[in-house]
Amino acid sequence: MKMPLILLAALLSLGATGPAGASDDDCTVPMADWQPRKAVKTMAEAKGWSVRRIKIDDGCYEIKGRDAQGRTIEVKVDPATLDIVEFEFDD
Repeated sequence: MKMPLILLAALLSLGATGPAGASDDDCTVPMADWQPRKAVKTMAEAKGWSVRRIKIDDGCYEIKGRDAQGRTIEVKVDPATLDIVEFEFDD
């Protein structure tokens, strides 16, 4: 009788962390808590970036454009806080 309970517990724990429940998203904010794209653009422009495109990638906003030095940038931003999650640029 103990074996089925142990097996059941193991299966239930996999549901929360196993492959079926796993998420590859960098940001996991519910859509109801997202700031609008206009706020993302305003934040980027305040940093001196020119925005070419804003899209959603891995649960985050992704900004493509140029920084103040003219380098091509790709920036992932948390959709609720607008904190930078990832920043890449080309020289």
